[in-house]
Amino acid sequence: MGTPRPAGGAGRRLRALATLITLVGVADDTGDRTKYFPAIEKKHGGPISIWLDRVTDLGDAKYPEQVAYLRDNHGFSQAHANALVMYVRGSTSSKRFKNPDDYFRHLEPTPRKTAKAVFAAITAERPELELVVAWNHPMLRTAEGAYVIGLSAATRHLLLNPFSGAVMAAFAERLKDYGVNKMTFKVPLDWQVDQDLLLALVDARLAEVR
Repeated sequence: MGTPRPAGGAGRRLRALATLITLVGVADDTGDRTKYFPAIEKKHGGPISIWLDRVTDLGDAKYPEQVAYLRDNHGFSQAHANALVMYVRGSTSSKRFKNPDDYFRHLEPTPRKTAKAVFAAITAERPELELVVAWNHPMLRTAEGAYVIGLSAATRHLLLNPFSGAVMAAFAERLKDYGVNKMTFKVPLDWQVDQDLLLALVDARLAEVR
């Protein structure tokens, strides 16, 4: 005799949930948005860098405009558009973190060590800055609430964000060996932390907000 199946509406809801998990990877509790990338490449063409660049090229467009661009012009589903847009906006995971330690715990050992070292290098010299989680990522902020640098982890690199296009432009020469976007730059997962660079970026950002 087989295992009884839930009857009626409950059964339909469970089967729908199982289908959703299969299609969009809800069972992946890491919340890694890059899990969607192979499906995006398969359906819309790749490499994924094409789509990342297209969203980045929208400049200062708001989230709804970015999602609408992908859905209306390229036939993206809401789930795929959201994953791509949020990744470009620096949110590489949909998992919600309560505090910085909670965020660090979800990382693999190598990026965890590097991420902690990034913030330690800064707070050792700028102890007045507070390490918090905002927009689901660890960031340093001033007592007045201004964010000065944030970090997010991707599969193959870490992204650092000084929250200022002007600061990024001013440091273009010093950042030329890194993968640079408009508001962020990439460092390797095993980056040998450049404290001088980090402090210079932070000080430039502090000069803007003070």
